[in-house]
Amino acid sequence: MKVNYYEVLGVERSASEQQIRDQFRRLARQQHPDRYKGTDKADAEHRFQLLTEAVNVLTNAAKRKQHDAELTSGINKGSADLAQVAKAYLAKGAKAYKDGDMRAAYENFDMAVKHNPADGKAFHYLALAAVRIPSYTRQAVQAIETAVQREPVNGTYLKDAGLICKRAGLTTKAERYLEEALKWDAGNVEVQNALAELRQGRADSKESGKGFTLFKKG
Repeated sequence: MKVNYYEVLGVERSASEQQIRDQFRRLARQQHPDRYKGTDKADAEHRFQLLTEAVNVLTNAAKRKQHDAELTSGINKGSADLAQVAKAYLAKGAKAYKDGDMRAAYENFDMAVKHNPADGKAFHYLALAAVRIPSYTRQAVQAIETAVQREPVNGTYLKDAGLICKRAGLTTKAERYLEEALKWDAGNVEVQNALAELRQGRADSKESGKGFTLFKKG
């Protein structure tokens, strides 16, 4: 099957040359073989080579026109394959997550959501990987909130949204998500404890503020 270089980079066929170059630079930083910590170095090198091929074709007007023509001839099959490509990335990400390689897991889950943005499960996995990477808390919050948007009545997503927001210091959001999670799983002890901690923290903060005010007045 002909490789779809737009899928490789995770961009739309209407993407500008600058958007393609920017996306390549972002993915190249993430997926450079020198940063790969897993056991299958050859697979990492192959993925990086594919990224390089994709940007070289799509930033060359003549090559891109030919590539577009080849894709158009099989466009129905190509469109149907997007979900399958996303599933393949999801499976790779799940394996990396199980092996403890969070960066590889994050990169594969990230590609999965780019190929199938409607998949709440992929965003959920992306959030779980991101929250275990230092400095990726913001990405974790964005991913889990997107997962909830895709499946607003999923108790697991709501619970994890609350826990991730709590970890990020977004206490108001955290409390809202956790309260919503309890509607679907009223007996969840983890959610109950997290809510109790948030409310106790807010109460302690109020008491601390009162004490500080009295001290200043005195």
